[in-house]
Amino acid sequence: MARQKNALRKHFVAPFDKANATTAPTKEQYKLLAKYIKTVNDETDEDTDDVAWYDGDGTPEETVKSVKAGFSFEGNFDVEDEAQKLIADLRYKVGDDRKVWFKVVSSDGKTAWEAVAIVSKIKAGDGDASDFENFECTIKWVSLPKQTAVA
Repeated sequence: MARQKNALRKHFVAPFDKANATTAPTKEQYKLLAKYIKTVNDETDEDTDDVAWYDGDGTPEETVKSVKAGFSFEGNFDVEDEAQKLIADLRYKVGDDRKVWFKVVSSDGKTAWEAVAIVSKIKAGDGDASDFENFECTIKWVSLPKQTAVA
């Protein structure tokens, strides 16, 4: 199967423990961020530099200097959903208190990416009076995530 549905890709969040900052959460600690989520967008930022070399023909070559990977989420807020509640509870926090563990599993279920991340642009409960409450956030890893095969 060459194409996969976006809904098959899984996004998980877990609390970040400052006392054990390098210890990844257990499978049970991760909460699936999916209920009432309508749209997930790749928010990866790349810092690049164009350089032309004398051993070439003068055409600039683009070099990627850094990658800051992450995703944004949009949907409806469910106050009882554990993943959304974890994120909503970070709304009025700053600095390291905005950190979570973030794991993404590919749509084919074979590869996972995991690392500590920062949650920003949190909206949990806004919109028109006749609409369901909105939920939005952006989650970006603070370093390149560790890539592993899913067992």
